[in-house]
Order: sequence, then C-alpha cells, then structure tokens
Amino acid sequence: MTKTPIRILIIDDEPLARDYLRHLLKEDEEMEIIGECGNGRDAARLIQAQKPDLIFLDVQMPEMDGFALLKILAAEKALPAIVFTTAFEEHAIRAFEFHALDYLLKPFDQIRFNQAVAHAKDRLADLPNKNQESRQITELLADIEQKPPTLERLLIKLNGRIVFLKTSEIDWIKADDKYVHLYFGTSSYLIRQTLSAMRTLLNPQVFVQIHRSTLVNVERIRELQPMFNGEYVILMENGAKLTLSRNYKNKVFALLGKPL
Repeated sequence: MTKTPIRILIIDDEPLARDYLRHLLKEDEEMEIIGECGNGRDAARLIQAQKPDLIFLDVQMPEMDGFALLKILAAEKALPAIVFTTAFEEHAIRAFEFHALDYLLKPFDQIRFNQAVAHAKDRLADLPNKNQESRQITELLADIEQKPPTLERLLIKLNGRIVFLKTSEIDWIKADDKYVHLYFGTSSYLIRQTLSAMRTLLNPQVFVQIHRSTLVNVERIRELQPMFNGEYVILMENGAKLTLSRNYKNKVFALLGKPL
C-alpha cells in the first residue's frame, strides 16, 4: 500500500527562497508540494482551501508577517504543522519557543534542512503531540500579543559571511522601496525588509520615526536644531544630519520629553 505523501505549502515573499525549498524537497517522495505563495494574506486563503499537513513559513513578510498569519489560523482552528524559516536569529528563537516543529535559520544547507524534515515527519506521525502543539501555539500567540518582543541583534549576510549587528549600534534606518539601509558609524547594510516591518521588530522606546522613510535610534541623537518651517535638523553622534518632519515631531518629543 502506497503511503500518503505529506502535503506541503511554502510561504515566503522571496521567489529565490521558494525555489530553494522546492529544490531541497524534490527528491523526497514522502513530500508533495501542493502550493506556494508570497504573503500572509494569500497563505491564509490557500491554507483554508488546501488544508496542508505542513507549512514552511517565513517569519518576515510585508503586509502580514508569519505570526500575524498564525493568529488568523489559530482563531479558525486551522493550524497545520509548522517549520519556520527566518533570517533573524531572534525570530528563530521565538519560533522555537512557539513549539514549532523546527526552524531554519537562513541561509541553511541541505543537512540542516534534512534534520528539520525528519523532525517534521516524526511529529506528524504522533497525532497527540500534534494536537498538543496546536494548543501551545495558541497560548503563546496570546502571550506574545501582551508582550511583543523586540530584536536585540540582526544577522546580516555580507560578502558571503554572516555577521551580527546589535540593534543598539544602529544609528538610523532609511527605506528604499522593499529594502532598508541600516546606518551605523561610518558603515551601512542593505537588507530586504520594509520600514514598517522593521518598526514592528524594534524597541519603540529606542527607535522612533522622524520621516515617512526614516527611523532613528534616539540614543544616537546629539542635538535637535529648529528650522523656520517647523521642522528640525537632527544632528547624530556620528555627525550625520537628518530631517525631523513636522508630521512626526510630536511623537519624537513625546518619547524624548519637552525641552527644559
């Protein structure tokens, strides 16, 4: 009797990442890819329609991230088994705390992927544990809603290497379409992430929006210089000058306090 294959859905906003997962899965006859999508909203509809056994879920996605998707699925009691994929270490840790089947920290190789798949197969074969896992995810979603976590460091791919960057070392962040530039000291990194997504990941007591395209680490601000039009020039510790828009100055002063 032929064993029923495990039905898989791949959810990642990066086409190359989806291609890579398809490549890693193609030799496994026990796995059947039934679909893929690039955002949480489409994923919610596809999961409800296809009811996959297992999803590979990217944590960082624009508009609706992986955890927002889980809230919808948990509310509708439609949680499949989950393997998180993430480029941020803190998210990988959160995924582990979610009692996910496993997590894959990008970039991952075939060996690490095979370990996650083997773990997934074991858990899917154990129905009581799978049901318990669904309850734990639901409870932890509620806990995270009350205590939203913030990133303390990022993993950045640079010239074939993976480097750690503490978020406290970032001076400011500037949007560039679906990317952001992270500025610190005299250096900068370009990463594939939206500014709105970065804002939700960072400590709101440290990072504040000063312009529709700019977040600033308030601990790196040296001076505010008023301009005639109601805007301010922000002078950073490293000498850089940024503009504080009138639309955001009230939020900045609410965080920093009024001048004495």
